[in-house]
Amino acid sequence: MSADLFDDLPTPDVAWFPDWLAPDAAAALLARIVDEVAWQQDSMFTPAGRVPLPRLTAWQGEPDAVYVYSGIRNVPSPWTPAVAQLKAAVEATCGAPFNSVLLNRYRSGADSMGWHADHEPELGKEPVIASISLGATRRFDLQHNKTRVVQSYQLKGGSLLVMRRRTQAEWRHRVPKEPKVQGERVNLTFRFVTPGR
Repeated sequence: MSADLFDDLPTPDVAWFPDWLAPDAAAALLARIVDEVAWQQDSMFTPAGRVPLPRLTAWQGEPDAVYVYSGIRNVPSPWTPAVAQLKAAVEATCGAPFNSVLLNRYRSGADSMGWHADHEPELGKEPVIASISLGATRRFDLQHNKTRVVQSYQLKGGSLLVMRRRTQAEWRHRVPKEPKVQGERVNLTFRFVTPGR
């Protein structure tokens, strides 16, 4: 196929900063966040009943930034110091305010996140979601809902991927299992949740 045939394929509305943090800074922040965050292992409903999520999670934010997904009601814990530091930095880069963050801790390549979109009503119609990666490099796939076109990114430690506008309405995303990956990864997805929903 000639290159111009690909021009008609959809592309997600994202901003990609592969070297947003210096490697030393990213490594130091990973160690701080692993230590200071109260991690938990939630479970979700499936046809076979409740099963543990294949990763550890935490939810931080302003007191009224309650967020519900996969049958899990997340009441925010207060901002911890390293997370608050990243919040200020990512707001400056994105030019958008964030009042909450979902932290996912992938302990190895056996941990994962299935296909989904962040389109809950409390996020609004065109949310800005800023995703910071720390630790081991993991693949992140975005799949267009209609065409099934997949756009993949290698999210290394210190990278920032910002999903904007119609991305959540038109695309879904995942972090697939990668058995060969041995290292740990922490992902922080900053967002603005409409208070009081």
